[in-house]
Amino acid sequence: MPALTRRTALIALASASAGPVTAATRGPVVRTAEGRVRGRLDGGVLVFKGIRYGADTGPRRFQPPLPPAPWTDVRDALAHGPGCPQPGNEAHTSEDCLFLNVWTPGADRAARPVMVYIHGGAYSAGSGSSRLYDGTRLSVRGDVVVVTLNHRLGPFGYLSLGRFGDPRWADSGNVGQLDLILALRWVRDNIAAFGGDPGQITVFGQSGGGAKIATLMAMPAARGLFHRAATLSGQQVTASGPLNAARRTQAFLDVLGLSPGRIAALDTLPAARLVEAMGARDPILPSGGLYFGPVLDDRSLTRHPFWPDAPAQSADIPMIIGNTHDETRLFLGGDPRNHSLTWDDLPARLAPELRVDIGPEQVVAEYRRMYPAYSPSDVFFAASTASRSWRAAVIEAEARARQGAPAFVYQLDWKSPRDGGRWGAPHTLDIPLVFGTLDAPGSITGTAPDARAVSDALQDAFIAFARTGDPNHAGLRGWAPYTLPRRQTLIVDVPARMVDDPRGGERELFARVPYTQPGT
Repeated sequence: MPALTRRTALIALASASAGPVTAATRGPVVRTAEGRVRGRLDGGVLVFKGIRYGADTGPRRFQPPLPPAPWTDVRDALAHGPGCPQPGNEAHTSEDCLFLNVWTPGADRAARPVMVYIHGGAYSAGSGSSRLYDGTRLSVRGDVVVVTLNHRLGPFGYLSLGRFGDPRWADSGNVGQLDLILALRWVRDNIAAFGGDPGQITVFGQSGGGAKIATLMAMPAARGLFHRAATLSGQQVTASGPLNAARRTQAFLDVLGLSPGRIAALDTLPAARLVEAMGARDPILPSGGLYFGPVLDDRSLTRHPFWPDAPAQSADIPMIIGNTHDETRLFLGGDPRNHSLTWDDLPARLAPELRVDIGPEQVVAEYRRMYPAYSPSDVFFAASTASRSWRAAVIEAEARARQGAPAFVYQLDWKSPRDGGRWGAPHTLDIPLVFGTLDAPGSITGTAPDARAVSDALQDAFIAFARTGDPNHAGLRGWAPYTLPRRQTLIVDVPARMVDDPRGGERELFARVPYTQPGT
């Protein structure tokens, strides 16, 4: 008979508290504020999937979330809860989507650091259920508690109805953010029972997840709910203004055939119809469907996240700000034409992808001067990356530096081996590296020794950051906070190295023109 370890003893005690142990009831049981939940031991950690942190949002569409009603039985937490209705191929969706997942080395009140991941997909897609976000390896490697979650997206989370007369919907432009705040309150109130420390919570997220975190840093209701923040290719400098948000809402209503006097019908329209209407032409952006994102509503969000400066309420929160070197190769690299551009057709092809008002001919000329070995396609991907997401990351890092608040900045240069390296270091590449999910579906890292070395270094950096607020560790020394004018940046590669002001010429080029977050 195996030795009775502390963990197995606790599991046995928890299960016994729920009644006789049978084949149907075996598994770790934890008591939350609302009721008991049963998980399972898997991969060396206790896993609880699909824990309800909020009530069904369907009956209160477009309104702030409510905590769940308590329960008296033991609820199985063995499968992911549904994601929010959305376009695409998310397998299981419902307006009843306020669920989260927990991976922990032990439900033993050991006060471990807690790492709460907020998924990407802009503000319109995704869920916390992707196998890329499986918390097993990170939890085991760092002796940390990992949490992923779902929340409302698209029109369910960010349709701004505040100017259309119905007082129930005054907060509708930010209820997706309010879901996140409710989830973080759940973590604060319950995570100790799962072996986590409610005073040591790190939020981290990629792409839209990072943008949601940047927005939370400026939301008064989020103050005190997390103690460190890390964003991976996800920034939110400005939020949507109320008038632009209202124009988008009007476009949405037009597609649905609803006049302002008939918007009460939104209460009862099928969710699938609302998802279809997301494809309406955006009245602000030059192309694509409607943008959904946080709204400057002077209620839950009273200032832009990182304009005109970094939010004072988060100055004491250490931050990691990361980007990949070739972000837009993910979005634009699937079009074969973008890999065979000529110098003659480059300016016209580049212009709509810059997302700032600058002459593409000037941009091309400057890149040819800075990087004479670049091909037209190299310039296309580099300039579209620098003017969009990387520009926003630089703005946030500079704002933190001026504030005197710590920000550790990284640039992922290590390239995916997929398709002979054609993708470079694209958007999303750092997700499996940080989670250690190199072999999960959707990962393009491969599992070669160099991929594992980069992943080990990044995992340990994020774990150290969650534990101390400083990402340096035994395998990575010298990562200094970003300051002006040096702009110290960790170049993540094999080996990693510190560089002052990487791509400084590109930064200076785009600093000549104003920047507003695309879509806002």
